[in-house]
Amino acid sequence: MIDAPPEQVWAVLADGWTYSDWVVGTVHVRDVDDDWPRVGSELHHRAGPWPLSLEDSSTVLGCEPPHRLTIRAGLWPAGEAIVAFTLEPLGDGATRVRIGEDFAAGPLRWVRNKLNDLVLHQRNKETLNRLADIATRQKADE
Repeated sequence: MIDAPPEQVWAVLADGWTYSDWVVGTVHVRDVDDDWPRVGSELHHRAGPWPLSLEDSSTVLGCEPPHRLTIRAGLWPAGEAIVAFTLEPLGDGATRVRIGEDFAAGPLRWVRNKLNDLVLHQRNKETLNRLADIATRQKADE
């Protein structure tokens, strides 16, 4: 749960330049299409520690403001994942945010096991904590 309304959380999702601030593993955003997060738009990023970081891009597959954003996150040669962010309003001005993530292509798709699921769960938990920090800070700044 994030103590901010869906529109405020959505504002963070819709600002592609913030992704390296809250998406665990993304270390740098290189460029963001002007029409992000419209379907088909891209966010170009670098992930992983230097000097092993990989450059790739993520593409919007679905956009339903302020309720759902689905992207194809690339991290080749490791593969790509389909990531869905779902925002559900709660009666007290808060938002329940869910992340659904599944490897869609590449070697990571074939390395599914309980350890990987645990690591992914912890990563997404931290991602949500960071997203909450930014969304609630922006709410306080208003």
